[in-house]
Formats: sequence, structure tokens, C-alpha cells
Amino acid sequence: MSSVIYFTEEGFKKIKEELEHLKLIERPAITNMIAEARDKGDLSENAEYDAAKEAQAMLELKISKLEDKIANSRIIDESKLDATKVQILTRVKIRNTKTKAEFVYMLVPELEANFKEGKISVNTPIAQGIMGKKPGDKVEVVVPNGKIEFEIIEILK
Repeated sequence: MSSVIYFTEEGFKKIKEELEHLKLIERPAITNMIAEARDKGDLSENAEYDAAKEAQAMLELKISKLEDKIANSRIIDESKLDATKVQILTRVKIRNTKTKAEFVYMLVPELEANFKEGKISVNTPIAQGIMGKKPGDKVEVVVPNGKIEFEIIEILK
């Protein structure tokens, strides 16, 4: 049994688009590759056919995994979130109290994390440390190379 996977509306749309692309574009392309390789004769010594069949198996596995994620997904209703404290889908500005460096992060579900876009998973040590906190709160976060103290500066819209 699979566990529930949470998505934002945007993240859910992306995964559905990826599944549709795999089914409507990639699957027929691999089917054509198999047919072309089959037309070349003896399948027992046809590396092209073997490669196409392997690609097909990998594609079907990927499709199956995406279908499972979609079937077990829940979309987070942003209207029901408390905007006064840090939680999933919150954009928050924090400051390292020692270095005074400031960071803006958005806390997102695991599968939507993208550090380059400032989106960190709710499962990261920083996100876990600031969850439930309000502006002005200070928290100590244990990271792989030690402890860091952060101050919650503000929750952004």
C-alpha cells in the first residue's frame, strides 16, 4: 500500500502533464522502434530490438510509478492554511543569527523541492526547525555540519 503524497495545484498539474506526455508521445515512439527492429529479421541476435524492449519496460515502469503517485495524491488547499505561522506552502524570510545572512524559502512537498527556485522540502532540517514558528521566533536547527540559529523575519505573500 502506498502512502499519501501531497502536491500543490501546480505540482499536481506538472505530474499529470508528464504522464500524458509519456503515454501519448513516448509510448508510441517506442512501439515504432520495436516494430522497426522486428522488421530487421532474427530477434535472437537483434540488439536494436533488445534495446527497444528494454526502453519500453523502463517507460512502462515510469508510467506505472506516476499513475501510482497520482492515485495516492492529495492537493493541498492553500485557503485552509494559517498564514500567521510557517507551514507547508509558506514563503518565509529567515536570518542566520550568527552570520546575519538572510534567506527566502518556500516550504513545499518533497517532490516539488527545487533549491534553485528557493523551494525546500518540508522534510529538510531547516524546514522542520521553522515549521509552526512565527515572525520574531528564533530556532536552532541541527544540520549535517552542526547547529545554526535562525530568526524568522517575516512570512511573505
